[in-house]
Amino acid sequence: MDIQYFYDKMDRNNILLSYKGDITSELLTSILDIIESKMDTLQEKPQLRKKVYIVLVELLQNLYHHMDTPSMDENAEITKKAIFLIGKEENHYKVITGNYIKNDTVPVLKKKMDEINALSPDEVKEHYKRILSNGQMSDKGGGGLGMIDIARRTGKPLLYEFVPVDGSFSFFTLNVVIE
Repeated sequence: MDIQYFYDKMDRNNILLSYKGDITSELLTSILDIIESKMDTLQEKPQLRKKVYIVLVELLQNLYHHMDTPSMDENAEITKKAIFLIGKEENHYKVITGNYIKNDTVPVLKKKMDEINALSPDEVKEHYKRILSNGQMSDKGGGGLGMIDIARRTGKPLLYEFVPVDGSFSFFTLNVVIE
């Protein structure tokens, strides 16, 4: 295995951190600490640092709280993993997350993401305020604000994909640009 090749490839693609594995609360804390330190080293402006940090918290919490784990079988070691990648390009950060979800949740999540993407930035802000004020909680304990908050803070569409894995699960990827 050529470690220098992987290092050079990550360096060329401006990858600050990549991870594949089980998502734990300790891992989330470590990732946030690492990225905060890297942004400090890069001397990022405080406003960008704050935006990146808040969006990362939301993305990582989504991985932690919304990852479905396939039943134990010969592929369980592979299928229960999630991915996280953050890179820095000229004036923005790019974050990609991926996790397994049950196929029956795909249409609901797709509909929610498409509805958010159809809104203007001002409409996203109003939608966020409306949900926050109605006090309803989702099945997983939040108000369904995560994706809306990401869109609100980035001002960009949520780029996503669902890749079918088998009859029960799909792999959900989310690509977010923060500037």
